[in-house]
Amino acid sequence: MTLVAIHQPTFLPWLGWWDKLVRADVLVLLDDVQFSKKGGTWMNRVRMLVGGEPRWLTVPVDRAYTGTRRVREMRTDESKPWRENLLATIRASYARAPFVEEVLPVVDDALATQTDHIAELNERAIGLLADGLGLDTSKLVRQSELGVSGEGTGLLVELCRAVGGNTYLSGDGADGYLENEVFDAAKLELTFQEFTPPRYAQPVTGYVSGLSVIDALMSCGWRGTSDLLRPGKASP
Repeated sequence: MTLVAIHQPTFLPWLGWWDKLVRADVLVLLDDVQFSKKGGTWMNRVRMLVGGEPRWLTVPVDRAYTGTRRVREMRTDESKPWRENLLATIRASYARAPFVEEVLPVVDDALATQTDHIAELNERAIGLLADGLGLDTSKLVRQSELGVSGEGTGLLVELCRAVGGNTYLSGDGADGYLENEVFDAAKLELTFQEFTPPRYAQPVTGYVSGLSVIDALMSCGWRGTSDLLRPGKASP
């Protein structure tokens, strides 16, 4: 079985994204589809704890264009000092976290990436974090390098075929819009992630799920977060 996951190159992704990378044989970065015209997306914002409360941290993007832009074409808004602001917010919010001295330099390096393309920024951040977590970045393939077009379920099928996959790993919220019969016709298996976010110590009452992996890293460190993603297996 060659298991394929497909996901946008998201900004400092949450643990569920990393679970896909751990489990899949190939993870296609969906960079050749349209970037949402309005509002924030997981590609330019993520939640972290700020003052003990979950808050959105956002990379501003340049909306001064007509028509549409693909993910790989979308640019950050460099008229704002967003890199310095985000780093300052993260530093202040996690100043007392057990592993801040381990993690913050990597966050700084990721945010300092010399590009105004959001996909490139996110890909480099993903690579830096994956290296720290001991994860295999050779699994990552850009959609734009595969020469595949299409929409909806048909696009997912063609991407799976392009990387030699025979099983598609779907996120848990996709069951309502996936066309199972298209996978059946293509003789591709369909399996669902069924990801249960692991709990770890947080400086809050109760537990807040769906935060950036940075939150777990600040609390658990590189080895501890790697263990969260691979329960029962030794860290590298």
